[in-house]
Amino acid sequence: MPKRGIAPLLSLAPPEIRLVSRRLSVSLLLPERKSPRVRVIKSSLKERSGNFGESAVMSTASTNGISSLRKVEYLSPPAEVSMADRWFEVASPEHFWIRRRLQVLQKLAGDLIACAGEIAEIGCGHGLLQRQIEDTYGREVTGFDLNEYALQQNISRRGSVVCYDIFQKNLILLSKFELIFLFDVLEHIKEEDSFLEATLFHLARKGKVILNVPAGQWAYSAYDQAVGHVRRYSITTLRETAARSNLHVQAWSYWGLPLIPTLTLRKLWVWGRRDKAAIIQSGFDSRSTLINGLLGVAARCETIPQKLLGASLMAILERMET
Repeated sequence: MPKRGIAPLLSLAPPEIRLVSRRLSVSLLLPERKSPRVRVIKSSLKERSGNFGESAVMSTASTNGISSLRKVEYLSPPAEVSMADRWFEVASPEHFWIRRRLQVLQKLAGDLIACAGEIAEIGCGHGLLQRQIEDTYGREVTGFDLNEYALQQNISRRGSVVCYDIFQKNLILLSKFELIFLFDVLEHIKEEDSFLEATLFHLARKGKVILNVPAGQWAYSAYDQAVGHVRRYSITTLRETAARSNLHVQAWSYWGLPLIPTLTLRKLWVWGRRDKAAIIQSGFDSRSTLINGLLGVAARCETIPQKLLGASLMAILERMET
């Protein structure tokens, strides 16, 4: 496929973007904010077999006097998503839950990651999983999201970070990825079937989807509402959802069984509260290094895979044989 210039991407960009050079740079005019950002977009798509090129927004933001810089490639305009920004401020690579999620992934699907071709994460947010895969396996993961706030804070070092609506079904991404992560994404989506169908557009014919979702509808609480969860899952409901998209569950495990008491306490603790930021803070923040460490030790007191009960559910999905 021949290289594409800037015009196709600019047609997708917000109307505030104006061309100021015939070369590769444009200036993005933003409304005034407390922390002004200066952005430069450089656009050029490489061939389908290659990377995305340098279609990027380089965002310079000042936070506590420290400048940060992160390239964001724009294939779609940013959009609101059903995920609270406050969660990105609380979640970190050191959080016991984030670490435990990686440990479960390693036991359930570590070999797949090491052997897969191109890898993507849909709903990458600020890049916690991308960074973990880089550090653990030395693999690049292309991250897709529509949340510009999260993308600009993405902590991955090697993978591309792309503002992209998967419903757009860009042909340069058709069947491109052998492995796609949907980590804590599907529970935010009202229309699961159409979302999974759009996901499969990007998946290679024999590729696999690895997803993680919250488990146990009984545990649905004000915290779930605050972070944008539509539902929680059991293996039964997940299998039903997968089957409607011609997918079957190849392997799965509940995890977080030792955390069930804290899940119950959280439901009671946030009951009746209205402030979403405060609910997320109290519902996910581990509060201190000591408590974070203790919860991390407790979380590891289970065998993976386990089929009994858990705070979360991780599964590997693949297309049904036709």
